[in-house]
Amino acid sequence: MHDESNLTTGRARRVLGERIRPEIYGERVQLTLEAAELPGEPIEPALGPGLEYAPFELGSAWGPAWGTTWFRLRGTVPEGWAGLEYEGVVDLGFDADTPGFQCEALVYRPDVTPLKALNPRNQWVPIEAGPGGSVELYLEAASNPILLERHPFLPTQQGDLATASRAPLYRLARAELAVRRSEVAALVEDLELLLQLQEQQPAGSLRAVMLESIDRALNALLLDDIAGTAAAARAELAPVLAAHGGQVRHHIAAIGHSHIDTAWLWPQRETIRKVARTMSSMTTLLELDPDFRFGMSSAQQYAWLKEHRPEVYARVKAAVAEGRFEPLGGMWVESDTVMPSGEAMVRQFLEGQRFFEEEFGKRSRGVWLPDSFGYSPALPQLIRRAGFEWFFTQKISWNQVNTFPHHTFFWEGIDGSRVLTHFPPMDTYNAQLLGDELTRAERQFRDARRASGSIAPVGWGDGGGGTTREMLERVKRLGDLDGAPKVRWESPDEFFERTAAEVPDAPVWVGELYLELHRAVTTSQHHTKAGNRRSEHLLVEAEWWATAAWIRAGLEYPHEELQVLWRIVLTHQFHDILPGTSIAWVHREAVATYADVAARLEAIIEASLRALVGEGQLELSANPTSFLTDGVAAGAVSEALEDPSASSVREADGVTYLENERVSFGFDAAGLLVHAVDLRSGRDYAVPGRPGNLFQLHQDFPNQWDAWDVDRFYRETVTDLVEVQGLRAWVEDGVARLELRRAFGESSLTQAFTLAPSETSVRVHQVTDWNEREKFLKLAFPLSVWAKESIAETQFGFASRPTHVNTSWENAKFETSMQRWVMVPDRDGAVALANDSSYGFDVTRDVLDGTGVVTTLRLSVLRAPRYPDPETDQGRHEHRYALQLGGTELTATELAHGLNAPRRAVRGAHPVEPLVTVSGEGVLLDAVKPAADRSGDLIVRVHEATGHHAAAEVRLDVPFSAVHEVSLLEDAPQAVAVGEDRAVRLGLTPLSVRTLRFVLS
Repeated sequence: MHDESNLTTGRARRVLGERIRPEIYGERVQLTLEAAELPGEPIEPALGPGLEYAPFELGSAWGPAWGTTWFRLRGTVPEGWAGLEYEGVVDLGFDADTPGFQCEALVYRPDVTPLKALNPRNQWVPIEAGPGGSVELYLEAASNPILLERHPFLPTQQGDLATASRAPLYRLARAELAVRRSEVAALVEDLELLLQLQEQQPAGSLRAVMLESIDRALNALLLDDIAGTAAAARAELAPVLAAHGGQVRHHIAAIGHSHIDTAWLWPQRETIRKVARTMSSMTTLLELDPDFRFGMSSAQQYAWLKEHRPEVYARVKAAVAEGRFEPLGGMWVESDTVMPSGEAMVRQFLEGQRFFEEEFGKRSRGVWLPDSFGYSPALPQLIRRAGFEWFFTQKISWNQVNTFPHHTFFWEGIDGSRVLTHFPPMDTYNAQLLGDELTRAERQFRDARRASGSIAPVGWGDGGGGTTREMLERVKRLGDLDGAPKVRWESPDEFFERTAAEVPDAPVWVGELYLELHRAVTTSQHHTKAGNRRSEHLLVEAEWWATAAWIRAGLEYPHEELQVLWRIVLTHQFHDILPGTSIAWVHREAVATYADVAARLEAIIEASLRALVGEGQLELSANPTSFLTDGVAAGAVSEALEDPSASSVREADGVTYLENERVSFGFDAAGLLVHAVDLRSGRDYAVPGRPGNLFQLHQDFPNQWDAWDVDRFYRETVTDLVEVQGLRAWVEDGVARLELRRAFGESSLTQAFTLAPSETSVRVHQVTDWNEREKFLKLAFPLSVWAKESIAETQFGFASRPTHVNTSWENAKFETSMQRWVMVPDRDGAVALANDSSYGFDVTRDVLDGTGVVTTLRLSVLRAPRYPDPETDQGRHEHRYALQLGGTELTATELAHGLNAPRRAVRGAHPVEPLVTVSGEGVLLDAVKPAADRSGDLIVRVHEATGHHAAAEVRLDVPFSAVHEVSLLEDAPQAVAVGEDRAVRLGLTPLSVRTLRFVLS
């Protein structure tokens, strides 16, 4: 028999597009239009109906970038529509291919209660009036510009209200009442599904049956009477759509979803409205389909909904109570997990779960993070210690080179903790349940021998939109259809319960989940990253001093303000804000927000310290680090011990040396580091002929995703910046100092080096006037170190990476991440580089004749991508970093603590002993704060920082009646040993985090 499948599919596609779809709606009545364009920012919806409306013609232009236009639609339902299905249909001027990335609207009743949203794939509006009744609708329409167009990644000024054009962007194309022909709409769904499924079938009887049924249906359909013959056409398709699948099949647990970025190509104020629009539509769908289930993450988005759209929130809350709306993820936002500190990650879980429990009476059982840019190896421990059972993501499917070997597995972290993890083989968090998606899920599932299925998050996302009623119809047809996986709406918790039973001994992946893409997010938008780092340290410090002032001086603890400030910082750790991948508007606001947060925290710290030390003129030092610093204990305020020795400066053979009794750093006339000597061992870590402190400027124009990506070929174009404009060295107050300036391109930078007495590290304060475009600035330190691995700080510990590129997995990691320090060690020593605002670095290793192995450590300093912010990082920047010789992971951590949380000079009447004292080699104090439930209990968190087993004692300098070890959520108490001396004794496994809860007497 001749193969005529192309004739059938070509015919079906043309008939669908040109004849059937236009017939979904029958008789139509144009609505009367009026409009009121707001001159500025959005207003409270209650004010919308009271605006001054003017007549508006269909087809007219509306909406400048970031504007809001209110439309009033009026009409009457025809008397003759009794017994018919009808609805409103509105097209604001949509581009059907980019829902969530353009104009959209929320539809209100006259009493300003929301109905549902309008977007390119969701243009219908329920009409509550009966035949003969009047219709009045209000549309709050947002004219958000399309910033990710057909040719994406082009620089645009539309990403900030301050620079965007005021020209109208859209033309309102449709606003009518229309009779909906449900049989024609159902025929569209039947034909589309079979067309997609037949493409995925191998040649054989099932595909032939599908094609033959399509032909018969089209033969039964009269093109001049689509509505009258749609039922007959569907009858021809019914047998194949009713054919049941076999017993052994891939099961897809579908969950309605709309991944709404907390900010990205829109500011946070627009996200608030996106959440309201999407959730109004999703709760409407929940009312239409009793089987539908929807899930949303991010407690912050629920909180916004509660504050700004309480009517929609009430519908969400009712759906949660019914068990059909799932609060997912248990986090404040879907944050980045690489750059936030350990304590910030704890608060993501604490704030998220407390919100869900207080609002809905339940916690999330798993962590839902589909779209973050790589996942820290510290995360499994934090997930488990926060009480979660599972972890979900799909982003690793974006890898450029290597295909991840599992879809269902246990993920093991730095301390050995394991969490059951699933990646959906559909490779998307915005599934539409298209034929190719269904087949991909079944074909790619790597654990099919043991596990029965996978998850599919179903709905339009990133910019919101969510699930559509067409997707609901598709799930109904896929319940048990031959030729397709078996699909049903299901909670992720149910899926993970089943999966845990099916694969109790799933394969194990150890270490970070490194994303082989978006490697530059650890460097883009330096001001945002600096603000985050500073805020994290100030928050912990403010809690320490405020807690001490509450207990020792009776000062009221600022619960409300600190919670607000924590939540602000947690929100800005969202995975398109902290990584520096949002529009200019977002980062402009972020920098201003961080400045406000810092000022408010400094005020809390100042008031707390003043209450602690009293009024007086005694010169004291407050130590906010976990280490004894200059004789001041961690968490103490006392007189610092002055080092009687002094560093020195000397010159010899054209080299300027900064020296003390422990180390010597030599700089040549160009300010390059030619000697780095650990005087204790006599070892020079510098490489002859390969000086350090070398700035290298690369061309940086990735193939796509400018702010996100750096591609390997960037290394092939490099300029070494060796010209120096002025270099001087001197000693001041016993500290050796050196300053230099460099100019390059349109930019310049200064470095101020300091070497204090008894230090093993030279510290640098760098100020850069950065005006380059599409360039990447690196700071290189070639080192005489045979480093087989680099060691980088991660949350509550560290992780190692090979420096070789034996496999494609190592070769793909040409740009990697750290928290505050990175170290390159060999068997005889190590060099560490700590910093106050950077997260990216790279390490390479080569061999030079006569000098042996050379390991080059490079700090990623600044980038200048032009999309989505064309002015990324232009202007002034400050960096502080330090190079340490001959240290360990613990000394690197101590150095990083001091850089990020320096001692404070305080004048007062008396010193203050630490409230909490921790003893035990390598055990550090991380948090001291009142319990989140405001019971008056005290929370103390510690961790083991060296990778060894440790015995620790925690002492509280205030009476307590009981103490328990608790989870990161401060519950699930377990007994701990308390000695007669009232010391709490803990045995810590390597890199483990422990939390104590004291009941104060």
